[in-house]
Amino acid sequence: MFPAWVFFIMLAASTDLVRGLGVNWGQMSSHPLPPTDVVKMLKVNGIMKVKLFDADPKTMKALAGSGLDVMVGIPNEKLDKLSHEYELARKWVKENVTEYLYKGGVSISSVAVGNEPFLSSYNGSYVKTLFPSVKNIQRALDEAGVGGKIKCVVPFNADVYESPSNKPSDGRFRKNIMKEMMEILHFLRAKKAPFVVNIYPFLSLYQSSGFPQEFAFFDNGSPIRDKGAQYSNVFDANYDTLLWALKKVGFANLDIVIGEVGWPTDGNGYCNNRLAKKFYDGLLKKLASEEGTPLRKGYLEVYLFGLFDEDQKSIAPGDFERHWGIFGYDGKPKFPMDLAGQKSGHQMLKGVEGVKYLERQWCVLNSDVRNLSNAQVELNYACSMADCTSLGKQRSCDLELHDRISYAFNEFYQNRDQDVRACDFSGMGTKVTQDPSTGDCIFPVQVALSAGERRHGLSYALSVFAPLFFIMSFFTLL
Repeated sequence: MFPAWVFFIMLAASTDLVRGLGVNWGQMSSHPLPPTDVVKMLKVNGIMKVKLFDADPKTMKALAGSGLDVMVGIPNEKLDKLSHEYELARKWVKENVTEYLYKGGVSISSVAVGNEPFLSSYNGSYVKTLFPSVKNIQRALDEAGVGGKIKCVVPFNADVYESPSNKPSDGRFRKNIMKEMMEILHFLRAKKAPFVVNIYPFLSLYQSSGFPQEFAFFDNGSPIRDKGAQYSNVFDANYDTLLWALKKVGFANLDIVIGEVGWPTDGNGYCNNRLAKKFYDGLLKKLASEEGTPLRKGYLEVYLFGLFDEDQKSIAPGDFERHWGIFGYDGKPKFPMDLAGQKSGHQMLKGVEGVKYLERQWCVLNSDVRNLSNAQVELNYACSMADCTSLGKQRSCDLELHDRISYAFNEFYQNRDQDVRACDFSGMGTKVTQDPSTGDCIFPVQVALSAGERRHGLSYALSVFAPLFFIMSFFTLL
């Protein structure tokens, strides 16, 4: 019995996630999966921490009793009113936090106020309303008797700090937000709350043609040296740039949490499953080692971004925005991952079980159509109303025109829940029951939803999502 017991313990230990690992659960999807099924999937995979961008009631109810550590979010669009109306802040806390703190409820650890509110591209829209909102939410938490346990945090984009020389030691906070940043930093220290920052090595590569590709990964590429420290990847360099910025204003010991980090799988030449797997393999191995960065040793608390592909996200930053998920739109894992970080992933994560699909049928361009110029007009319309971000050179659907039109027709048809009217296209569309997928290009069959589950409106997605296209890219001159 003893050897078997020892083996069992060793096996359990080998499958543990890296310490401090969580995942962002965004829901900007036209056909979201049932939250109860998603929570089951998270637990099966050992993922016990989630970061939300709001506090959707269905999601919160599904999380009740799960034991998952939850960070709920407040969208930027709510900051204006929350900053001026304390009663509104108290109401928000009552409805979205304390409502779920009953025995067997949701284990809420923090409230994320805003999402990258100081992003440069916002031109200061939330600079004046962020800190008053933070104070009002924290006050409401304190008055509810949960402020000692549940902390207010602010997920910042990495563009709140900069380095004129592209070296970490020259890191500093942007001058145009220094006053407001200092208010937040004093608050975080007083409340013993962490500084939450989103770091995206992919964007450094995407935004700069001269950026060395190996520096975006964890392959120990050509290192750079800075004041005795050595950097072989942009993740470490970016993190330590923040540490230098904090040190220079007197907050060197502030805890840091990586609120978002990940790699997209489509929508750009650098976006595919192979490179995403390479990035995650390196990241997870690094996190498992608990080596930290050159300036801060030890484990790093990290939330991967993100859980699923989301077809309603804004593509202003780039078409890749709808492809950040480690799972596809239907809850299937995209590539092998080892969340324990012990070796390169060779096994798939467990997907969402019991997913129901629409009928196994597709809408394509009728083979009798000869005038493709007219059909292309229909393609443009379909893509304006559905997700065609997989179409294009160096993407999963690098197709000839006829097949591109078929792909667009099907995306529109599936998005409209296979409504017969959604496969007309001026008489050029036709339904087929033979899968038209080709190579890496998958013509999807959409998830079937019950009444009331469908999320409508891109405005919701735009209001919650902070456009990453305008993020300052670090170390572009390396």
